[in-house]
Amino acid sequence: MELTYLKTFREVAKSGSYTRAAELLGYAQSSITTQIQKLEESYGVVLLERYGRNMKLTIAGETLFAYANNILSLHEESKEVLSRQSRGTLSIGSVESLAAYLLPQYLQSYRQAYPEIHVNLQPSNETFIIEAVKEGSLDIGIILDALFTDPELHSEILREEELVIVAHPTHKFKDLNEVQVHHLDNESLIITEERCTYRAMLLKALKFNQVNYTLSYEFGNIEAIKQCVVYGLGVALLPRMVVAEEMMKGQLIAVPFQHPDCKFYTQLIYSKKKWKSKAFLGFLERIGPPNYQNQ
Repeated sequence: MELTYLKTFREVAKSGSYTRAAELLGYAQSSITTQIQKLEESYGVVLLERYGRNMKLTIAGETLFAYANNILSLHEESKEVLSRQSRGTLSIGSVESLAAYLLPQYLQSYRQAYPEIHVNLQPSNETFIIEAVKEGSLDIGIILDALFTDPELHSEILREEELVIVAHPTHKFKDLNEVQVHHLDNESLIITEERCTYRAMLLKALKFNQVNYTLSYEFGNIEAIKQCVVYGLGVALLPRMVVAEEMMKGQLIAVPFQHPDCKFYTQLIYSKKKWKSKAFLGFLERIGPPNYQNQ
């Protein structure tokens, strides 16, 4: 049964006339008559009876009229909600550094525009995020990696992230403008967890250049790494953005790490098959370029 029949039925019931309903809806009177007949056939009851010049609801018609109002009201409400996409869940996967130090400002703006969208933010590593976006369990991925491409995914560079060697303020690196691989000879290193992309780059560079070092600590938590550096337990390679506060307080120094492979970018990824709802596009437009509708 089409909603059109219920709309027609409601107008006839309200106006008491096939003719007036036809004028209001822009149909021929014969079309109004046919729609009411089909509706009665569908329910197997008589919905309208003629009293003089007017059509009156039967008992069955009165019952259906109440349902029709509710059905049509819910239909209009559903169209409004879907057009605004003001409810639902947006799942975002992000590496820890970006989840903690980059995304909050965008999430604040997004919440103001879409207060009824529940944002599920899952910090994880690049490998998990990429697979979850492909599988559809995540709507969006925010990764920190070298230039990333995949035939199944759309990727967008948001910005280049500067990687720095972080050390105690009294460390000898305080006198350097940049740290190169050979400067790390015999240093005590505090590194991120195994699946971190820039950790892999650093260890590969150290091995290739035959640099001796001590792997003192390994953490999956950036705050733990920073605190160990603050206490002078070693040096670490981290994105500059995660140590901005400690640098301002004079607790740490951060010296750019110079290496040809040290080019890392914050990148946004999502499936090329992803349906772009208004809420989905709203997030993309806040964190990056606004021209997603045409992609």
